[in-house]
Amino acid sequence: MKDIFIIGTSGFASEVTEYILDNGDYKIKGYFDISEIEYKKYEYKAPFLGNEKEFNFTSNDNVVIAIADYKLRNKVYLELKNKGVNFPNIFHKSCFISISSSIDESSILCPFVTITSNANIGKNFQANIYSYVAHDCIIGDNVTFAPSVKCNGNVVIEDNVYIGTGVIIHQGKANKPLKIGKDAVIAAGAVVTKSVPAHKVMFGNPAIEFTKENIKRRS
Repeated sequence: MKDIFIIGTSGFASEVTEYILDNGDYKIKGYFDISEIEYKKYEYKAPFLGNEKEFNFTSNDNVVIAIADYKLRNKVYLELKNKGVNFPNIFHKSCFISISSSIDESSILCPFVTITSNANIGKNFQANIYSYVAHDCIIGDNVTFAPSVKCNGNVVIEDNVYIGTGVIIHQGKANKPLKIGKDAVIAAGAVVTKSVPAHKVMFGNPAIEFTKENIKRRS
């Protein structure tokens, strides 16, 4: 059994801890965070090791970044990548992943996630419980799916996108995929029926841009 370090001690880290223990592929060697507050709350068994910036990692060390905040997660990933550590994927054993799909390093699939055929997913991807990615989707780096995201076929999601709980992304077309631009945020419960420009925050059914005027229209 290989050793692994966990970055983060919050509620999401406590969930990832249980997935790792349930899979039985790794032994948790320790936790990193900026304080011990969350570490003590969840009563982790492995030791608290302080801030990862001050730790002397080796090229043989395995690290999982159990941080839901996608901006912070990417920052930590880039810092540790420069130290040459390994970022194995953590896929709970209840997941289904098509043999025709690919997922890059440092990704986490929580229980009951499904990745169907011909999906291409970048690094640092997180898909929380009961989410799915359907056929012929392309997902960039550092994308986060909150629980129960439904991403239907022929969808392109660019880098650094956050998709909230229960979002439904309608299917695109093979010759014209539905596209969500980089750095976009899709609020919980939204239904995305058409492409979303980069950097936009969207909400509602159908999803529209999060502005004061649009909030008044929907209230």
